[in-house]
Amino acid sequence: MPAKALPDALADILGRVRARRPLIHHLTNWVVMNDTANITLHAGALPVMAQAREEVGEIAASAQALVVNLGTLTAERLEAILVAAAVANQRGIPIVLDPVGAGASAWRTASALHLLKERRVAIIRCNRAEAAALLDQVGTIRGVEDVGRDSAEERLTLAQHLADRFQTTAAITGPRDVVSDGKRLLAVDNGDPLLTTITGSGCMATTLVACCAAVESNGVLAAATALAAFGLAAERAAQAARGPASFKVALFDHVYNLGPADLAAGARVGWLHRRES
Repeated sequence: MPAKALPDALADILGRVRARRPLIHHLTNWVVMNDTANITLHAGALPVMAQAREEVGEIAASAQALVVNLGTLTAERLEAILVAAAVANQRGIPIVLDPVGAGASAWRTASALHLLKERRVAIIRCNRAEAAALLDQVGTIRGVEDVGRDSAEERLTLAQHLADRFQTTAAITGPRDVVSDGKRLLAVDNGDPLLTTITGSGCMATTLVACCAAVESNGVLAAATALAAFGLAAERAAQAARGPASFKVALFDHVYNLGPADLAAGARVGWLHRRES
């Protein structure tokens, strides 16, 4: 796809989300559940937050995408995730994984790797340290936050290796977001530093990736659409924000009001290079 056509392609995906209103099933963490439900609505999709093992398979079967967020993971939650993910795989429903805090504990990292081994995941959305942990590399994480030194070049390498290792699309967010399916590399430069001052910004980005994956089978384009839209909304929200609290309220409003034409005009995205197989 020519670079000049990319913003229009992303705008088309956002338009399909708003037109089709896909159902997004979230197996997510308790800290951000309300925020992720709201951001799903503001993007034009429909959230369902069913968590019980007894019903997650049935709920997942009716959804157009499944979000798996490991933020407040328990053994019981992991069982429910595996059940829902199995149904999603059977039905061809895309799974978007947010391996929150991978690297913070051996069990959390092992749980994420077990899921990636046993189920097909369409897109992984994570930060640099989480990606490094999934690849058994050194990452610096405290709690669930990446506190190490970050670089765009490292994110590019990690995204490509993560996609190769798990046969998925990897979206690693940071000052410059990078997306790869192992061959193609795409950068998203929309965003604002205030995103780092609110809890759940990464989780909300993952939710938007799932909204786009529900209507677009190309994982690179789906992830890029979500990250560009979220970053552009953040840029606009930051203009009038007086601090994190007012920024968060404005962020929801700007996601809600962002139209396809806005994204086409404001998306700062581009292909970096293609690696031949």
